[in-house]
Amino acid sequence: MLLEKYDSQGLLWITTLVGKTSKAGISAFRGDLVLVEGELREGSTNIRDRKTPELVINQSAILADSDKILFVNGLFFQLEDLPVFVEKYKDALTPETVTLFYVQNIAKPTQIVLDGVVFNLLPHQEGMVWNLMLEELYIEKADLKGQSGEDKVITAYEAAKGYKIKAEPISLETALSQTIEVKKDLAVGPV
Repeated sequence: MLLEKYDSQGLLWITTLVGKTSKAGISAFRGDLVLVEGELREGSTNIRDRKTPELVINQSAILADSDKILFVNGLFFQLEDLPVFVEKYKDALTPETVTLFYVQNIAKPTQIVLDGVVFNLLPHQEGMVWNLMLEELYIEKADLKGQSGEDKVITAYEAAKGYKIKAEPISLETALSQTIEVKKDLAVGPV
């Protein structure tokens, strides 16, 4: 299975869940997906003995079969990191892969086609990506009741298959020229 392979390679980070769904041959993951691995720890040759990853897709949810990613969502802090994802996972991406990403440095919903894959991108200011996605796809908590964590990702995938951004696709270059500066509120945390 593809997700188990990624797990053995140390590409699944801060894992909330990874396992088989009730559909034969389909696995799900929730956590952070590694885009750029951290350095190996000093003196180690074990691929899983690494420092913190340099770049991840935060709060991701992925549905995959034995060799293809069926559905992927999560949070990019910068749109510039999208090509890093495409390059690293291109062997598992197909035109049928369903995507729904949140991006902090975009101001409006955007659709990009990159290497034959349609990327649906939504602005993100705050909030848990999983909850924002459920709201965006009109999935009620009652729709998920009684499902395993893995099967909840299937429910999200089924809803996302019909999701459309109400904008014409633009090139990555055009989207990159429209990014915004992200301002963090300094008044967060203990005083």
